[in-house]
Amino acid sequence: MSEMTTEEIQQFNRDGYLMVNDLFDTEEMDLLLSVARRDKQIEQQAHERQDLSSGRTKLWITGSLDEDIYSAFVRSPRIVEPMEQMLGGEVYHYHHKMMLKEPFVGGAWEWHQDYGYWYSNACLFPYMASCLIAIDRATPENGCLQVIKGSHHMGRIDHGKAGEQTGAELERVNEALKYLELVHCAMEPGTALFFHCNLLHRSDANRSPNPRWSLICSYNAARNPCREKLNHPSYEPLEKWPDERIKEIGRRQLEMMAG
Repeated sequence: MSEMTTEEIQQFNRDGYLMVNDLFDTEEMDLLLSVARRDKQIEQQAHERQDLSSGRTKLWITGSLDEDIYSAFVRSPRIVEPMEQMLGGEVYHYHHKMMLKEPFVGGAWEWHQDYGYWYSNACLFPYMASCLIAIDRATPENGCLQVIKGSHHMGRIDHGKAGEQTGAELERVNEALKYLELVHCAMEPGTALFFHCNLLHRSDANRSPNPRWSLICSYNAARNPCREKLNHPSYEPLEKWPDERIKEIGRRQLEMMAG
């Protein structure tokens, strides 16, 4: 996947997203899940956000890169090199986060654009994108990501408070839904979804007995100035790590946790 085809780049530019099946293998995903489930840092630092229906969903976010499995994913050429092609040049790590949607209680994420958040960080241009990696199987029943296909062409939409979240202006969103396709992004573990920072997206609450955890790695173009903010750093060169580092670091991290 390190080298995208012309058709894939055209699809990303047209639709605002590109789904890649099996970007990561079973062992890589098992290691990520095993480490994350045992990670005291995530357990202690994850915080909740209430949706408009008073449901609550958890996330853990950091702008730092360490010698851990999450950072190995962030640095993977399988993600970074396609990002560079999509965004037209060098990219750097903006942050990464674990989305923790638990069985029965995991709340919704309201309609928003990531640039609706990041615009307030004085990011001058929407030269930004993210890669969501499914850790658990994602389905409509457990609150998989939903996107409005092609909505990134609308540009940035005004955002305001939506519960404890920041949400896009619903009148504008509802108008978009009259003309653009709503897509439920069902994903198997190891599948990755690359998406533009202006793509409108949301997810339903998890009413199923199955968790939906995912890792989201976000990047900014090196040429796009942004004001530094907690968990949203300004430009630093991003070192790419060989793909095998994911398993090497994951195995070592798991061994250390086991004790």
